Amino acid sequence: MAAYIIARVEVTDRDRYREYTKATPEVIARYGGKFIVRGGEIVTLEGEPEKRRLVVIEFPSLERAQEFFRSPEYTRVKGLRAGAAVGQFLAVEGASS
Repeated sequence: MAAYIIARVEVTDRDRYREYTKATPEVIARYGGKFIVRGGEIVTLEGEPEKRRLVVIEFPSLERAQEFFRSPEYTRVKGLRAGAAVGQFLAVEGASS
């Protein structure tokens, strides 16, 4: 069953964060992931306005999403994000058919 990593990110240093965003696609693809949402315009339909950057990445399974997030490759890439952004990262299974 597909699973998703959902990230809500407050970018504090755009130039440094840009280096992180350049490095992530290759590592994500290595674990079977693909971007569904990567930034873009947000329209709040209810509740407090969302001002953080939203990212949704699809993986083949919850296990694969966790493998990606804990991988040595992504651990190195996360170092590029340190000091450039603060985020919340969630992994969630998709709905069954």
